[in-house]
Amino acid sequence: MKTVLRTLAIIVGAILAAFVLVVIVAAIAPEVADPAIDMTRHGAGASSVEPSYSGLQRQWPASNEPADNPSTPEKIELGRLLFFDSVLSQANDTSCATCHHPDLGFGDGQPTPKGPSGPLARNAPTLWNAAFTQKLFWDGRSDSLEAQAIFPLTHPNEMSVTDTSALEAELRAIPAYVELFDAAFGGGAQAVAVQHLMQALAAFQRSLLSQNSPFDRYAVGDFDALTPQQRRGLALFRSGATRCFECHTAPTFASDTFRVVGVPDDDPGRAGIVADGQKGAFKTPTLRNIALSAPYMHNGALATLEDVVDFYANGGGHAFDIANVDVFVNGFDLSQQERADLVAFLYALTDESQQPEIPAAVPSGLPVVQPIDNPVHQRVADHNRGGDGQVVPPRAAVTLTVQPGQTIQAVVDRARPGDTVLIPMGVYHETVAVDISDLTIEGIPDGQGDFPTLDGEFKLADGIVASGNNFKLGKLAFKNYNDNGVLVEGATGVHLYDIYAEKTGTYGVYPVRSTNILIERVTVTGVEDAGIYVGQSENAVVRDCVAYANVAGIELENTLNGEVTNCHAYDNTAGLLVFVLPQLTSKISANTRVHDNIIENNNRVNFARGGVVRFVPSGIGVLLMGADRAEIYGNEIKDNKTGGIGIYSLTRTGLFEPNELDIGPLPEGNRIHGNTLAHNGFAPDEFLTKLGVPGSDLIWDGSGAGNTFDQPGASAFPPLLPSQGWPGFLQRAYGNLLNFVIERVM
Repeated sequence: MKTVLRTLAIIVGAILAAFVLVVIVAAIAPEVADPAIDMTRHGAGASSVEPSYSGLQRQWPASNEPADNPSTPEKIELGRLLFFDSVLSQANDTSCATCHHPDLGFGDGQPTPKGPSGPLARNAPTLWNAAFTQKLFWDGRSDSLEAQAIFPLTHPNEMSVTDTSALEAELRAIPAYVELFDAAFGGGAQAVAVQHLMQALAAFQRSLLSQNSPFDRYAVGDFDALTPQQRRGLALFRSGATRCFECHTAPTFASDTFRVVGVPDDDPGRAGIVADGQKGAFKTPTLRNIALSAPYMHNGALATLEDVVDFYANGGGHAFDIANVDVFVNGFDLSQQERADLVAFLYALTDESQQPEIPAAVPSGLPVVQPIDNPVHQRVADHNRGGDGQVVPPRAAVTLTVQPGQTIQAVVDRARPGDTVLIPMGVYHETVAVDISDLTIEGIPDGQGDFPTLDGEFKLADGIVASGNNFKLGKLAFKNYNDNGVLVEGATGVHLYDIYAEKTGTYGVYPVRSTNILIERVTVTGVEDAGIYVGQSENAVVRDCVAYANVAGIELENTLNGEVTNCHAYDNTAGLLVFVLPQLTSKISANTRVHDNIIENNNRVNFARGGVVRFVPSGIGVLLMGADRAEIYGNEIKDNKTGGIGIYSLTRTGLFEPNELDIGPLPEGNRIHGNTLAHNGFAPDEFLTKLGVPGSDLIWDGSGAGNTFDQPGASAFPPLLPSQGWPGFLQRAYGNLLNFVIERVM
């Protein structure tokens, strides 16, 4: 008997020792964590210039010029001559300008260039504003203008150089080039080197700046620089209908993101360059001088700007059943007039004032490309006929009141920074575009406290589209728009107050890429995404608001330093969302405080038309997805059938593949405490039941470090959740063990 007991003791001791060892290993092992975010480049908030006439003035990004290749006039001139000299090609018959001709927007006017052995695979991209590009080529294979030069130089179907030493010798045999290289780099004949050649070409390309288009002049206060048609097109460009501005962001009208828009092709795109690249994803090109560089898209498949607009209006790749089409490509309805207006605005992005002169001769003596009479120049002139270069002079601030028979837009167009526009009681059927800074627009309520109404009659996309800094809007109602009640893009200083929005499409109020936002006393109902939506912004407060009968009541997406307080979200699909999503300018969702709200009975069937929100399960009170350092406290969260508060990573939701993510997907450092939780999770959505997860007050998928839950008596999944009282080693051990189990179950 003693032997049996001794044996059992040994076995139990071994099991306990093994368990302790597992816990120790789990505690010592580092938790999986997202890469640290560069807080100088997180991307949230406005890039607007202050003070400014309009909010359309934006800070240009830093140049990609490296420290070891500062531009000088000598380097730029050498680069210019080399750019036009076919001596750089193996057969002395092709120059850089062959495929990047200045008169063709630094393209070549062909779907794809024709090389010595046949057509190339991709369209020749423009070089305008290449100084601001961090990823070169359609697939982003190069990180610098210096490095990119070697690709076309040595590509067998481009310039075909097989021996760079022989090219150096050929250049050294030309006295003029020896002098030019020496002037640019020093060192006499030894300065003639391929490395210096690439640096000179890069310096020349950085000098190709397009920053004084009609749009730019309009942005600084030359109101007539854009024609009325182009102003209508600008409103469409940044509307919730087209959402062009989401990817083509001012001032570059480009981004270094890679997106699947769905042009039919077998080209792997970014996936051919990096292991985690998406198949068919290509870099978002600039729209500066876009009118000059037809045809369009990575393979030149679309001949005109009208074709491009139609492609996106028809849903891009969705029309061809292409998978993983970008979230911002959804299709939209445009009249023929709106289509023409949007194209007219794209013409307003044309500026060739810094176009370099084609040299009459180059040092090699070889033939030089000749100027081309591009017929588009006449169309540009026909479209860009507004403005005399005169900025609207300042004057003392005044109050302007919309008179009977006037449109709101007509009065806004007369306003100047500092003015107030008053809107009398009535119903107005229009979209209002607001560009100037320091403007207040306010309705005049009637004796019963009802507001003047902007009614889109389900014919118009947006009620108000604004970009002005220090913009105030209040005491108005918005109804029956197809996309947004109020959209404010890229502004610093936004105050939206005393607004009622009903059935306004995607969002009720929508400040995006803005800084210092206050939304208060706003009520939104019946929208197909989020009633109150703050996107890619910094320092945003939402308070004293009501959101009901929407898909999401309130949403903060990719936003830094947000606060939601004293709001009531009920009868939505989900009450409140705090997300970080990939492929956006902002790469962060952090420091959100959600407190003293009532979030109840959010059990409505999801009726979203598109976007990520269409995957949100019905019955969620608060959902954090990939968000960091959020604090949820002091709220009353009850009667939400799936769950009270959920914390998820982007990957475990199944919404995103790892190769779609350019942000950290894990929720980290979130704190849940002091909430009143009651009767949540009583009938969970099938999203959970298919995973075998029960509904409860608290739901955590186990991902992310530093998440704590201090909610005594709350139901939870998993049943044991880490709290602030746990020591750090125990939190690490539990998190690692939990993730070990989950990864093998899911």
